Amino acid sequence: MREFQYTPIYLERLGRGDLRRRADQARARMMRCDLCPYVCHADRNRGPGVCGIAAKARLISFIPHFGELPALAGWRGSGAVFLEGQPLVFRSTTELPRPAGTDAQTPAHETGREMEPDELARILLELQGLGCHNINLLFPSFVVAQILEALALAVEGGLRLPLIYNTQGYDSFEALRLLEGVVDVFATDMLVGYARDARRYLKLSDYPRVNRLAVREMHRQVGDLLLSSEGFALRGLLVRHWVLPNRVAGTTRVARFLSHEISPDTFLYLLDDYRPAKGIKKGGTLGRGPMPDEMDLARRAALAAGLRRVAPGPLPTMRLPGTSGPEGQGGLSENP
Repeated sequence: MREFQYTPIYLERLGRGDLRRRADQARARMMRCDLCPYVCHADRNRGPGVCGIAAKARLISFIPHFGELPALAGWRGSGAVFLEGQPLVFRSTTELPRPAGTDAQTPAHETGREMEPDELARILLELQGLGCHNINLLFPSFVVAQILEALALAVEGGLRLPLIYNTQGYDSFEALRLLEGVVDVFATDMLVGYARDARRYLKLSDYPRVNRLAVREMHRQVGDLLLSSEGFALRGLLVRHWVLPNRVAGTTRVARFLSHEISPDTFLYLLDDYRPAKGIKKGGTLGRGPMPDEMDLARRAALAAGLRRVAPGPLPTMRLPGTSGPEGQGGLSENP
């Protein structure tokens, strides 16, 4: 198996001290916190905000993860860091699937252990030492300041892995701006396309608006997803969309937004593993998983909207600018 060496964006673009300055800026914003769309203005350096998290990030677990999407897991696993957050759920019916790779048996609101920045930095370096392809931050939306603090220390300690920001897509524009030049791959959900469905099933009517603003900013920073010749994600935007029964997810609207307002080369991964939670009434709107014909319809809708990279399915490889192959320039080199 050939192995590719890739220079993370934070090593390419940021000078010594830049990550610490970003962390300081984010920490200052936590005094009247606006680092998530709830904009609660709590002083999280003194106590928790609406998110339930105060000054320190909470870690649930970390593992070399092989159950991620193939573009992220590669052959050595993705360095998954499971952070405590507030997973968006279908409150009136059932829980939405977590970001790809999370354990379905992990409680949605499991309490993690508070971590000092140096402790989290050591974990990032440990995952690198275990041979993981990347650092994969799951549920990072409420702890951007804490991530930047830990990342600054880890880079000083020799971290050189690309960074994946793995989110359900309900992210603050202000927080995302602090991540410019830091994140290599934004792996985000687009859960529902319409405000009425977000209101009914997520109890969060502004999800589509906030989600679209976030996706625009993510794409502005990293562009379309660039893959190695073996299909490994290097840099760019990856969008996940669970196909739900009875067209609840608004797949056509999501696909048209991506094709017309982001890029027809947006990498869209359609997932078929939604299953209703125990106790959900069979025969209801969300009382079953998607049928094969619904998956086929979703894929055809995405292609009809103009998207050229819809998975599962054949995908073209897009390389870093200025390269003619995986051994070219732009931060990517090949080792036999």
